[in-house]
Amino acid sequence: MRSRLRPPVRGGVGRRVGALLRLLTALVLAGGAYAALAPAARAQDTDRFSGAAAEGEALFNVGCITCHGRNGGGVEGRGPSLVGVGAASVEFQVGTGRMPLARQEAQAMRKPPQYSDDEIRQLAAYVQELGGGPVVPDNVGSRAGKADLARGGELFRINCSQCHAFGGGGGALSSGKYAPSLYPASSRTIYAAMLSGPQNMPVFGDTQLTPEQKTDIIAYIQQVVQDDRDPGGFNLGRYGPSTEGLAIFLVGVVALVFASLWIAGKS
Repeated sequence: MRSRLRPPVRGGVGRRVGALLRLLTALVLAGGAYAALAPAARAQDTDRFSGAAAEGEALFNVGCITCHGRNGGGVEGRGPSLVGVGAASVEFQVGTGRMPLARQEAQAMRKPPQYSDDEIRQLAAYVQELGGGPVVPDNVGSRAGKADLARGGELFRINCSQCHAFGGGGGALSSGKYAPSLYPASSRTIYAAMLSGPQNMPVFGDTQLTPEQKTDIIAYIQQVVQDDRDPGGFNLGRYGPSTEGLAIFLVGVVALVFASLWIAGKS
């Protein structure tokens, strides 16, 4: 009985050894294939951008990576992620000098830009490649001639005047924040702000305001708010009825009191 059982045992051991050899061979082949392909994949990752986006990546890695992190992923406590914010956000924040930010404050203030127009375009192209997002059209300035100023004024009073005031001079908000003045804003800056919704400003996408309506608002701001020479007289800073009422009280009432005293003294 024992002599009959030994051959099957030897055959089972041989099969196990053969399976182990085949497994080791497969592992060696898989490791060799990975070692051969992995360097090519890394080399491909380093050249994923070209043209303006590649130049923008170099600028980003020098001036922005400290706060916004590698590949724009953001750094907790320093800066948010830039993935998906789009080129419009870069045009507004960097083009108005709000970024790079010197220190954390309640709100980023407008300053002279630290980058040239070409560098801003390159940074915008790089951020756009990270995850897409809204982009300012190239023909924003050329649309102003076809704009409807009356409709732009109506849309401005409905959507913008609550924060930026009827005269576009801006106004105070809560927690030390404020709506900035619109006087120095260019057409691309205004369009970029509507698309990106910086700070406390809501986003006005194409579903809220069509591109034509945005153009009407921009034309109204530039041709009426910015270029108006106040034909009615001194504008008192364009801050609205509060300053006008105060001026009437301090100047008008005081003048009436002195006029009454003068009349009484003459009589």
